[in-house]
Amino acid sequence: MRAFDLDTELTAERHHLTESRAALARMRGRAEALFSTGDRVAGDAYTAEQLGRHMARRVKELADDPTTPLFFGRLDIEEAAYHVGRRHVTDDAGEPMVLDWRAPLSRSFYRASVRDPQGVSTRRRFGFVRGELTSFEDEHLDRGEELGTSSRILTAEIERPRVGPMRDIVATIQPEQDELVRADFGDSICVQGAPGTGKTAVGLHRAAYLLYLHRERLRRSGVLIVGPNTAFLSYISAVLPALGEVEVQQATVDELAGRVPVRATDTPDAALVKHDVRMAEVLRKALWRKLTKPTEPIMVSDGSYRWRIDAEPLRRIVDEARREGLPYAVGRERVRARVVGLLQRQSEYRTGNSPSEPWLRKMSKVAPVTEFLDAAWPAVTPESLVAEVLTDPPEGVLSDDERSAIRWAKPPRTVKAAKFSAADLLLIDEAAGLLERAASFGHVVIDEAQDLSPMQARAIARRSEHGSITVLGDLAQGTAPWAAAQWRDTLGHLGKPEAAVVPLTIGFRVPASVLTLANRLLPALGVDVPEAVSLRRDGELAVVPVAEPSDLDAATLAEVTAALAHEGSVALIAADEAVKRLRGHLDAAGIENATPDDVESEARVTVVPATVVKGLEYDHVVVHEPADIVAAEAKGLNRLYVVLTRAVSRLSVVHAKPLPGPLG
Repeated sequence: MRAFDLDTELTAERHHLTESRAALARMRGRAEALFSTGDRVAGDAYTAEQLGRHMARRVKELADDPTTPLFFGRLDIEEAAYHVGRRHVTDDAGEPMVLDWRAPLSRSFYRASVRDPQGVSTRRRFGFVRGELTSFEDEHLDRGEELGTSSRILTAEIERPRVGPMRDIVATIQPEQDELVRADFGDSICVQGAPGTGKTAVGLHRAAYLLYLHRERLRRSGVLIVGPNTAFLSYISAVLPALGEVEVQQATVDELAGRVPVRATDTPDAALVKHDVRMAEVLRKALWRKLTKPTEPIMVSDGSYRWRIDAEPLRRIVDEARREGLPYAVGRERVRARVVGLLQRQSEYRTGNSPSEPWLRKMSKVAPVTEFLDAAWPAVTPESLVAEVLTDPPEGVLSDDERSAIRWAKPPRTVKAAKFSAADLLLIDEAAGLLERAASFGHVVIDEAQDLSPMQARAIARRSEHGSITVLGDLAQGTAPWAAAQWRDTLGHLGKPEAAVVPLTIGFRVPASVLTLANRLLPALGVDVPEAVSLRRDGELAVVPVAEPSDLDAATLAEVTAALAHEGSVALIAADEAVKRLRGHLDAAGIENATPDDVESEARVTVVPATVVKGLEYDHVVVHEPADIVAAEAKGLNRLYVVLTRAVSRLSVVHAKPLPGPLG
């Protein structure tokens, strides 16, 4: 294409961008107008409230960020041009100006190739700088022209420096990622993703895709994102809103199970036992052994009448309810209702009249009925059941040493006075699930799932029983004492044992030099996962030995300073105990810095404890003393593998102690 034609085309595309933004603004204006007048056009208060909620959500969905491209590609199909972007934009006549990336036609932007053009003659990618359209490049699939990963614009977008929260990847989704993103709603999948392969982005974009395709169904049941910690959830929090999805819930497992405050800390041995799946059986047995067989009849006075129910029908009612497999609390109420039903039939036989609703409520609460119920099927709360188990752990499931590990040294006087640990909250959640069924989300995305304990997985399973899940993780990055060695175990605890396990091994973010170093650790990690292969050859790796330990912090500070000379985010990652000291050095040097929890900070340097860096990534990473990171925990080599693979441009490893064996 000649220069004149290029300029003309670029001008036309910029005009289309301007017109599309104006159309989006008008769409939002109409939504705001309807939101402000909804109470006058609705027929009643309930309709007005529902309309108000819908329009408030719609206003949020139509928000525009001028620094983010409204569209990133174009498809030419049968003489028609379709711009593909982050959301659907129409003109005043309802004609599409931008197609949502999730629309069926947009699939060809990601899947079309010379071998299978899918009707696409030309695929165009746009280059942007801070929201301004600056360039484009075409692939003429009908002429056999296909750029693939050699696309200059695609490469620039993938390698663009990262500052602030994680971005969406709608402009760079690769065919193997797109296949996972567009998986059927009913399919549960597990993505074994090596570092830099985009597994987190795949999970988030699958949530956005399912919301687009099944909006009303998922609006009722909800979508949940489960992350390993609040720093990670903060890091990914901007992705779905940027795609117009503003109602997805995010939580850690601790937050899901947070019925009571955490006021105690477990020993490592106690935590290990409490996270073990056998605790589910301990709680189940402790609960159901509370049932007793009735041995005495009950007599109920009712004015001039006295009703009697013998022990045999009472036993039959309890046995039948037990066999029905109901949650404990539901079973208790079923027994109560059936006892009242027997009283009702006696009343109807003697009086010839059907009892009223007030009479039935009265009979369900009279002393003989409640006394029978409390003896045969006692009322239980989740907290009381867990307190009972921790006060005197029952025999038969755990060993004597394990029972001793979880037994309270000084039992509380009352359940309300009990101080529960974070692991106890999982037990309370398990107990709550035995009593009543939890509401199920329509879809749940679980990131960093390799570190889920069986009891954590069961907590999530209770919230996805009737929905599908997307499991994301990397077995090599498992750092918890109970980290999975294979996915089938975790999928079983999550209630989806038949979910497909799909590997992602092509890295787009972490440079090859960094992955080559990190891959040296794989043979020592005790898991069978394929090595990651990176398409990036532009990264830098520096291993900086320091002769004197006293000079280590100064050398680390020098590497941070050198990293600041480059564009992008900088992370200083160290063993947890060194973080406070290193932040002090940065402060003394006048280098503004923050922690991952400082979400409002604009500091370019983030000082990250090694234990919370999982799932995060930075343009430039400085690793302080790998030996200390490894020595800090049992799975220290796995932790170091995580730490080394957080860099997407430059990695500096500063050490005074010898490097851990596999790296040396």
